[in-house]
Amino acid sequence: MSMSHACTDPKHHVHDAEAFVREVERQCERRGLRLTPIRAHALQLIADAGRPVKAYDLLDQMKETHDSAAPPTVYRALDFLLEHGFIHKLASINAFVGCHHPGAEAHAVPFLICDRCQSATELEDEDIVASLDRRARALGFVPQAQTLEVHGICAECAKQE
Repeated sequence: MSMSHACTDPKHHVHDAEAFVREVERQCERRGLRLTPIRAHALQLIADAGRPVKAYDLLDQMKETHDSAAPPTVYRALDFLLEHGFIHKLASINAFVGCHHPGAEAHAVPFLICDRCQSATELEDEDIVASLDRRARALGFVPQAQTLEVHGICAECAKQE
């Protein structure tokens, strides 16, 4: 039985940008984390983008309102958001995207990344994650982090062909 899109609890699963930011704020308060104005701004920009965002694009946008925004500042904000599971880094395209489960401190999610429009879809399928974990452990490997990035063409881009 596939568990795709199994998480329907709105407290755990967030697609709307404003709800996502509010949930991260709640999680920071609950966990005793400090969501500084720079961190909050980076988070808001990622949420508003609705697609993967590159660090230097974030930096350019942040400079419009934060004069002190410099590459180290932005990377520290991104590191904080990554460390606490509020965003994901898509290494293959060197971009960041908001996590649909900001309340889950540790969770692995496969992503479907369109090579044409650069959209990224969080594939909510616990079976895939569990299968990879199980196979790794069967080989004596102890997984600590998991990011699966699948490249191809999204449905919207495929329609345009």
